[in-house]
Parts: sequence; C-alpha cells; structure tokens
Amino acid sequence: QVQLVESGGGLVQAGGSLRLSCAASGRTLGTYAMGWFRQAAGNEREFVAVISQTGGRTYYSDSVTGRFTISRDNAKNTVYLQMNSLKPEDTAVYYCAAGPRSSTVVAGTKINYWGQGTQVTVSS
Repeated sequence: QVQLVESGGGLVQAGGSLRLSCAASGRTLGTYAMGWFRQAAGNEREFVAVISQTGGRTYYSDSVTGRFTISRDNAKNTVYLQMNSLKPEDTAVYYCAAGPRSSTVVAGTKINYWGQGTQVTVSS
C-alpha cells in the first residue's frame, strides 16, 4: 500500500506561484509514474502533468504547458508541481496519483493510488 499526501495549496493572486508537494509513505515511489490532476467545482477531474519513474520524461496538458513543471525526488519519496503564472482558471483541488506507466496515468485508465487533494485558489 502507498499513502499519498499533498501539501502546498493555498490562496494566491493571479500571476503568482505555488509549489505543491506529494509525499508518499508505505512503499517506494520510484516504481510508479506519478501524475497531478485537478478538479474545479462542478467539473470533472482532469489531467495536469505526469512524470516517468526515473523523471526522464514529462508530459503536460495544453492548459498548463509552459507554466507548470512536474519533478520528483525518489530519494525523498516526493513529487512536486511548480505552478507559475497562475490564472483564476487554475483554481481547483489538486490531486497526485500513482500508476504503473505514464500512459495509463495520462489516460486515467490505471491509477493505483490517489492522494486526498489540496485546494488551490487563484484570485483575480
């Protein structure tokens, strides 16, 4: 079993930055591709970013490309999401997720573990 705990959310003004963290316990994170998803009120959960097991490959949704950066530190069992140039439309609950491959995480077809989420609110 793996427990994922997100942190770093909060309230920020448009144009600002936040760094989310996802800490894992119970099992090494290095065996999983890791992703971030978000869900705004009234909307479905959507994919944001994914990083491969070694960190060598990343992929982003069009809406965050160039503004967000996903990274990981397997020694610390932690995944990060650096969010810059935040916009009000980035407001959502952000979730981290662990899956066997980047492709299954992106598609949402195979997610082994989810975190509980952290709220990000961007004011205009």
